[in-house]
Amino acid sequence: MMPAMTGQSTHSSVQFLNSVLSQRGPSALPYDEDVKWLIRQHLVSVIQEFPSLQAKTAMFSHNDGRTVNLLQAEGTVPMYYQEVMYNIPVIIWLLESYPRQAPCVYVTPTRDMIIKRGHPHVNASGMVSIHYLQAWVFPSSNLADLVRNLSLLFGQDPPLYTKQSAPQSRPSPSPPPHTAQSVHMNPIQSPHMAPTSLPHGPNPNAQGTLVRPPVPAPRGGYLYNNHRLPPSPQRPPHMEDPSEVFKRNAINKLVEMLHNDMAELRKKTEEEMDGLFNTQAVLRQREEQLESGLREMQEEKEGLEQQLQLILTNTDVLETWLRTNEDKKKDAIDIDDVFEPCDTLSKQMLESTAADLAIEDILYSLDKAVQEGVIPVDAYLKNVRALSREQFFHRATAAKVRAAQMQSQVASMAARVSYVS
Repeated sequence: MMPAMTGQSTHSSVQFLNSVLSQRGPSALPYDEDVKWLIRQHLVSVIQEFPSLQAKTAMFSHNDGRTVNLLQAEGTVPMYYQEVMYNIPVIIWLLESYPRQAPCVYVTPTRDMIIKRGHPHVNASGMVSIHYLQAWVFPSSNLADLVRNLSLLFGQDPPLYTKQSAPQSRPSPSPPPHTAQSVHMNPIQSPHMAPTSLPHGPNPNAQGTLVRPPVPAPRGGYLYNNHRLPPSPQRPPHMEDPSEVFKRNAINKLVEMLHNDMAELRKKTEEEMDGLFNTQAVLRQREEQLESGLREMQEEKEGLEQQLQLILTNTDVLETWLRTNEDKKKDAIDIDDVFEPCDTLSKQMLESTAADLAIEDILYSLDKAVQEGVIPVDAYLKNVRALSREQFFHRATAAKVRAAQMQSQVASMAARVSYVS
């Protein structure tokens, strides 16, 4: 029945770990997502090798007052002292930084036990300090090797002894020193720890009496308050069913492959999401550019519509004027009365430009006449020289008038701006 019970306990522990490590949101345990599977493997391995340990979750109080819900392996660690097996109650806390940093191990004696004073690996509060914890290396270090080291070191020097009340007992020549347990603020210990067999040592009790010297206990059991208790359950060495071992290894391998596939799928998904986010940013930028271009085209359209309305208005005015003057004779219309300059400079510019164009027409007619032989060459040259001089004066006058008009416009604009400001 024992192997079946052990296998059932391990299966329930695995289900418990799968449940708590898969939680998300505010109730999730404070471990990194990429190491939760490794934490599960560490706990499953140590529980399979040491069935006296059990995986739990409990509140851990830091020295700064913070409390956090953490995983722990609670139970007993077997040790052999003078060829007799004893069980040391311990709690292994997996802190937030686990497994990149070592766990925190405490020896948790019951009310009938005391911690050995001056123990090299356990202080008065029960905190354990061994070389394996100090030399913790991620990811090779694990809980199973830690418990093996604890079992070996505790067997060499037990950290706990059972209290006994036997007055008038003579102490041995070299009694090991002991002290009562001090309370440590960090771990939250289980109040229902089962009695555990421990070696007895001579030590003065709180009232000054002496406890009895060590009492030999049968192998596999212990004497506790002069009553023989049943032996602690032990895992038979090399008695596992090969099919169970194969099944467990196959499940672990499948879980590992599934974890790797999920990690790879997650990585690919994150890369695809990054690409989609980049594409979304580019599309948003292009959307802003298109909206800006659309606004500019809308403004340009409105400006063109205004210009079109102005052109249509002017067209109507011209068409009306043409209809009004269409039946009149050409001789009745004086071309000089059609256009009236608005100021003196404009009138001077109009006269200079008209004279320039008239001389240009005369020069063209002289060129045609000399080519056809209507006038002699010397007369042609004399007239061209005189007309060219006169045309030069008209063009110079037009240039001066144009400059005066530009200066007048600039002065008018400056006056308008100063008036507005």
